[in-house]
Amino acid sequence: MASCVEKTSLPYYNTADFEPLFDVSKAELKDVVPHQIGSFTMINQKGETVSQETVEGKIHLATFIFTGCASICPVMTKNIKKVYTHFLDEPNVVLLSFSVTPWKDSVANLRRFAANYDVQGPNWHFITGKKAEIYNLARRSYFAEEDLGFSKDSTDFLHTEHVLLIDSDKRIRGIYNGTLELEIDQAIEDIELLLHEQF
Repeated sequence: MASCVEKTSLPYYNTADFEPLFDVSKAELKDVVPHQIGSFTMINQKGETVSQETVEGKIHLATFIFTGCASICPVMTKNIKKVYTHFLDEPNVVLLSFSVTPWKDSVANLRRFAANYDVQGPNWHFITGKKAEIYNLARRSYFAEEDLGFSKDSTDFLHTEHVLLIDSDKRIRGIYNGTLELEIDQAIEDIELLLHEQF
């Protein structure tokens, strides 16, 4: 006999070890997957405030970059541009790229960086703010360095190729290597799946 409980198709990730949780019903979601992305208030490349309200009720993809990076960040940003272009007219998808060198990445620097990738639409935010807030959010909310979890010292430099997919309920639903185009293609497919499920 088929179950009457509605199931999700993408896994949930509730802990820093990224053990996937499959087939979680909406009824048991709060108990089985209590972890959600925490609140934040920062500034984007346009000088606008970006906060939890910006992504409230929307799907978002988070990356952690810096404009002076000459290694993985340009590759990641180029790959994420595919996501941006694909969902350019989809208001329920937001991209957040947090600077891990906010003391260097001013609004003006982030604006130039975004312009270099021809990012003009409203749904991709390059974000700066207080280092402590960004690093805490990255490690404790997004588990951006999942192999390290909470053990990394807050003063240690954050540099990761990980891209995190967050659903409209602020729960982690995917992790991808942003330097691999095939994984970004998978992220696009997963976002389409979440859009179908949640909207």
